[in-house]
Parts: sequence; C-alpha cells; structure tokens
Amino acid sequence: MNNEARIDKWLWAARIFKTRSIAADACKNGRVTIGGMNVKPSRPVKVGEVVNVKKPPVTYSFRILQCIENRVGAKLIPEVYENVTDPKQYEILEMSRISGFVDRARGTGRPTKRDRRQIEAFVEPSLFGFDDDEDDE
Repeated sequence: MNNEARIDKWLWAARIFKTRSIAADACKNGRVTIGGMNVKPSRPVKVGEVVNVKKPPVTYSFRILQCIENRVGAKLIPEVYENVTDPKQYEILEMSRISGFVDRARGTGRPTKRDRRQIEAFVEPSLFGFDDDEDDE
C-alpha cells in the first residue's frame, strides 16, 4: 500500500462519499478538515491522520489506517479507517431524526395528502352538490 493518497480519492475509496466528485465538492466547500484546516481535494493524506467530515447535522471523525485510492468492499472498511467520532455527535443525529417531522407547524411546508384532498374538495364545487346546471335556470 502507498504511504499517501489524495483526500478526495481516499474519501471515495473508504466509502465515506458515494462518488469521487461529491468528495471533491465537499473538500472545495470546506466540509472536510484535517487538524482544523480546510483541505483541497488534491491534498495527500497519511496513515494516522484524523479527517473530520461535516455531514449536517453531524461532524464525523476518521483515523486513517490505510491510504488507498481504489474502492474496496464494505467488509474491508475496518482495515481502512477507524471511526473516532464523538458520541455526542451521534446523540445530535438521533435527536434530529426523532424531531424530523414532529415539530412541523400545521400549515407550513408542503401539504399532506389529506390537506391536498381538502383543498381539492373546497375548490371543486361539484363535490359539495353544487352543479353549474342549476345556475342556468
């Protein structure tokens, strides 16, 4: 194995991001840091470095065990990096999952299926028994 690898290739190969272009965009947009400093996609990483990846609302931390540039199977991931993410970050993730749609105030956001049916019933007078034929007489 090499002693160095590009950070965007490593993030993709370690299955942290689905594609290399998404990994490169994350680096360009400041969501990937090493030692508190934002990194460019071409920055080489070494074994033992800790990479922080911001995927809102959580910041994941990974310690590099192997520098790879080719994607590996999911079963080999424990050999590539060690997840050193703070447990508090997982609590934040769980809280955001729980509060996802529960706190949505009524009337905000996209209408539900029930809301849509009520709107259509209000707009279409024939559903209430009103016909346009009665107006002609």
